[in-house]
This record gives sequence, C-alpha cells and structure tokens, in this order.
Amino acid sequence: MTHPQPAIGSGIDLAELAVVTRSGVFESRHFGWLVALDEVGNVVASLGSGSTQVLPRSTTKPLQALACLLAGAELADEELAIAAGSHTGEDAHVEVVRRILAKAGLDESALGCPVDWPEDEATRVRLIREGQGRSRIRMNCSGKHAAMLLACVASGWDTATYLEPEHPLQQLVRGTVGWISGETVQHDAVDGCGAPLFSTTVEGLARSFRALVTAAEGTPERTVADAMRAHPFFVGGDDHANSDAMTRVPGLLAKGGAEGVIGMAASTGQAVAMKIVDGNPRATTLIALEVLGALGVDVSEAGSLVELPILGGGVPVGRIDLGHDVTDWIASHGADVTR
Repeated sequence: MTHPQPAIGSGIDLAELAVVTRSGVFESRHFGWLVALDEVGNVVASLGSGSTQVLPRSTTKPLQALACLLAGAELADEELAIAAGSHTGEDAHVEVVRRILAKAGLDESALGCPVDWPEDEATRVRLIREGQGRSRIRMNCSGKHAAMLLACVASGWDTATYLEPEHPLQQLVRGTVGWISGETVQHDAVDGCGAPLFSTTVEGLARSFRALVTAAEGTPERTVADAMRAHPFFVGGDDHANSDAMTRVPGLLAKGGAEGVIGMAASTGQAVAMKIVDGNPRATTLIALEVLGALGVDVSEAGSLVELPILGGGVPVGRIDLGHDVTDWIASHGADVTR
C-alpha cells in the first residue's frame, strides 16, 4: 500500500481566521495562513506561516492568463477576464469562450477540461429541461483552457498536448508563477480541470496580486488586472463573490480558488492572500475585505459580502465572524473591527 506525501504545510503554525456561531454556541473555527501587504509592499500581517507552500488552485488563473499573453495570445476585455476567471457557465460566458476558440481556429472539442454542468443554477435547470447534458464549454475553467489553446496557436505549439507539464506553455506558466510571486515553485500538481498546477506561498500570492495592480499601464500584468476589474461578470458570474467584490469595491482585484484560497489587491497597492486549511471558502471574502479595510482601503460598499448570517429554519440564528488572530491584528493597527 502506498501512502501520500505529507500534506503541504503540515506541522506549520496556524492562525484562527474565522469563527462560526450558531444560537450563541461556537460551532466551527477556520484556521489557516494569511499575509497582508501595505501600499508599498511591506508585509504588515503574517498570520500563521505565510511562507508555507500551498496549491493556489484557481487563484492562480490571473497568472496563467498572464502567461498566455506572454505567449502571444491576443486576448482583451471580456476574453482576458474569462481567461483569468472561473465562470458560472451562463450563455454569455459560453459565447466569449467560443469566440476565443474561433480565434484559434478550433471548436470546443479541443478543450481538455472535463465535462460539467454550469454552476449557475438557472442555466443548469434550463439545460436539463431542454434535454442537454454536461459539456466542456460550460465547465468553469473553459475560459482558461480556451486561452491556453489560443496561446499555443499563437506560438506554434502543439494544441493536442497543451496540458502536459513539459509542454512549452505550461513551462511558461511555471516560470511566470515563479517570477511574479518571487518564490521558487516546489510542488507540481494537477488541478481539478486537468491543467498543471504549481505551488507558491501565501506571501507569494499576495505579492503576485499586488504586482498585477501596481504594474505600469499597458504592461501584460496590468492588462490582466484591468480586464478583470472592467469585466467582473466574466471572472465569475451573477451572484459570484469575486464578481460582486470587484463590482462593489472600486479598483479591487479579487480571485478565489478551491480549497479555501483567495487573493485580493486594491488599486492603491494593499494586498492580501490566504489559505484556509480545512478547504472551506465560505469566510475568505469576508476576511480579505476586512483586512484590506484595516489597511485603509474603502470597503464600505461590500455590504452582504462581509455580513454572513448562519441560518436556522430559514432565519438568522448566528453568523460568521473574524477569528481572534485577525481581530487581534486589526485591533493592534487601531482599526475598528465591529460590524
């Protein structure tokens, strides 16, 4: 019998990042690692071990989109936003993915991601009623895969093997993750969509998101950030936390990933990234916005994104709050954490 390697980050100090109360009782606690940077890039919060290597999951999509631009893919506006996003499979999303594939002279049969239902419930119900099944183009990573195929065509690389770790495009992605994060990739993995996935640290993620928003206008890095912020619907979709956060907080860049990973950066340079070790993402947007608020970013319009009730019988009976390590850090910076 073979045994898996020790978990990334095993044995590393953890911080309490969020707590859940129900009917006055602490029901759950979420632990993990969080790093925040101020407007000039100094580390001002390192809760838990920010140097822990993590698998960034879909939080790395803006960096994969950046690599596609560097490979020559002609992507802009909605096309670049969906390449960097995790869309919910709505018809408008599918239209843009097909547009990217058409630029490459390909159709959706070239996509290497798995077949899936759209995450948008209304779209999923409609497709089922119409007798349609799961498809690759409705899968939430199809925008990224279409962009990768276009990048391969632009550089003259083989499209049939674009998901192989040693493919030139994936080696470019690996290098891009390394240089923009300032970290050495230590683990290669396979993401849920089948694409290669390269590890980084939580601090490296924060630095990557800050680099995207602070890069000079017109550079590939800034172009990715600007497309995502100008077209947040194509980064997620209707009622999607990433899309809502960028819509409500001007200049914010936000991208979450599976297993409790998220990165955010304000146009003024403050950035935050985290990994929840139990993999539950329900508090990540709340935590990230509150930390940015403590760093002077105006998050006053975030509204329901930082008000997370716990329901019982359809009515609020509790809430999700910041964990004590986060509240202690915010209090030490003289910020009001009362919501």
